[in-house]
Amino acid sequence: MSQLSVSWRRTAVVVALSGGLLAGPLLGNLVDGTLSALPVAVAKPNKDQAADAPRLASVDNFRDVAGTGAGYDAQGSHHVNKGVFYRSNALTPNDADLAVLDNLHLSTVFDLRTAGEIAAKPDRVPAGAGYVDISILSGDLSSSLGNLTSPEAAREGMRALNRQFVTGEHERAGFASLLTQLADQQGPAVFHCTAGKDRTGWTSYLLLSIAGVDQNTIMSDYLATNDYSAKSIAATLAQITAAKGAAAAAVYQPLLGVDASYLQAGIDQITATYGSVDKYLKDGLGLKGKTIEQLEHKLIQ
Repeated sequence: MSQLSVSWRRTAVVVALSGGLLAGPLLGNLVDGTLSALPVAVAKPNKDQAADAPRLASVDNFRDVAGTGAGYDAQGSHHVNKGVFYRSNALTPNDADLAVLDNLHLSTVFDLRTAGEIAAKPDRVPAGAGYVDISILSGDLSSSLGNLTSPEAAREGMRALNRQFVTGEHERAGFASLLTQLADQQGPAVFHCTAGKDRTGWTSYLLLSIAGVDQNTIMSDYLATNDYSAKSIAATLAQITAAKGAAAAAVYQPLLGVDASYLQAGIDQITATYGSVDKYLKDGLGLKGKTIEQLEHKLIQ
C-alpha cells in the first residue's frame, strides 16, 4: 500500500468525528468542534406505533432508526418499529432536552466514540439509562489532519472509512459487540458517535438491512444527517472560514456531512469481501443466527 493510501486511511478515521473534534486541532480554541434474504421472523403486527422522535435543539442529529410516521416499510407488509432504537450525535443535551430524553425511558446509551472523544465531551446520560462505551475506532485520530489537500481527497477519506468498517478487525469487533448488546438489552436504546453520521450511520444501515428496508430508503435515511445537522455544519464551516480562510473550509466541508458515495463505498466493500450483508453479519462480525433473529423481531412489527 502506498504512503498516500496509508495517510488517507488515517485521515478517514479522523473525519468520522465531525466538526467538534475536527475543529479542535484545526481552530485551536475557536471551536470545541444488495442484501441477500435474511430469515423472516414471525412478528405480531403492532398498530400502536410510538410517537416520532423529538427534535432536540442541542442534540440535532437525534432521531429514530425507524424513521417517522408509520415507520419505514420493511419486508413488504411490515414497518420498522419506532421507539426501539434511536441514533444520535454526541449525547450532550441542554437541561431542557435532557428532560425530554428522560421521558423516553431509555434503557441504555451506547457510546461509540474513542476514549479521547468521550473525555473531551462526556455524555449526559438520561435518568434510568445505563451507559456502555464501545470504541469502534482505534489509533491516533488527529495526527493526519494536516494531510488534507483537497475536497476530493477528503471525500475519498470518508469512503475509505466506510470500507474500513468492513475490512478492519477492530471495527468489526466493535460493531459485533454493539449489535449483540442491542439484541440482548431490554427496553429502548440509543447509540451514537460524535456527529451521528459515520459509525452511527453504518450501524443504522445494518439494522435497517436486517429489517429488510429497501436500499433507496436506507440511503435517504443516511443522507438525512445533512438536513438534521444543517445548522451545526454551517456554523462549523463559518468558524473554519474565519480561522483558516475559504479555501481551507472548502477542503474540510466534505468531512462535516455525508454523501451517498461514502455509504456506498462500504456497501460495495461488503459485496466484494463477503457477497452479502447476511454473510458480513455472520462471517465478518461473527453474529449468531439467533442474534440476527432477535434484532429482526425487535425491528419489525
